[in-house]
Amino acid sequence: MGHRRRAGRATCVALATCAALTTCAALTTCAAFAASPAGIPSAKPPIGPACLETGDGYLRAHLGGAIEARIDWPNSGTRCQGEPKDKPPGVRLSFQRFAGASPDLLFVFGITGVHEGKPARAAGVNVTVIVQGTNRIYGTLGDSRCTVDSLTQRPLRLKGSYRIEARGFCTQPAHAVRGKDAVLVSTFEFAGPVFFEAASNDAAPLILPMTSP
Repeated sequence: MGHRRRAGRATCVALATCAALTTCAALTTCAAFAASPAGIPSAKPPIGPACLETGDGYLRAHLGGAIEARIDWPNSGTRCQGEPKDKPPGVRLSFQRFAGASPDLLFVFGITGVHEGKPARAAGVNVTVIVQGTNRIYGTLGDSRCTVDSLTQRPLRLKGSYRIEARGFCTQPAHAVRGKDAVLVSTFEFAGPVFFEAASNDAAPLILPMTSP
């Protein structure tokens, strides 16, 4: 039991790091986790209720290039997690479908310069897109290629938690860790939770383990 907890937490930390990567070498490490049977992306999460308990979470995005897709994930059946990040300071949110989707993707958005309870505009975003169960990972390797042009926060029931709603775009693609493929997330908008208080108490990892605790 303890071993599985430690393995889950280690994988959480490794995958959370993907949203702040600035080198291809570091992103390759995340690719190994994505392709590994023990890694989070390769395991299917159980069907769950919702992204936000308030019923208004979602992710919408338009992808072109190596992945052609229009993402329209409603609150129901979408897993989303969020926490503050340190380097550079801001917040990090992840989105994926509980029952899997076609394509089966995991999105991680690392937004720079966002502070607890405050709105933001023209914020840089580091975007990572993972094709779950494979070694296909695409990253912008920094926050200069994508921008959040509007971000708002609304307090949630749990102390230190907020519903963050944001919309933005990318002007340059996220490049593959392996190979020469690239994915352009031309537009995106989402609403999900960020747990400022819980994250500071080490109680709310960015992406929960897919295995049982």
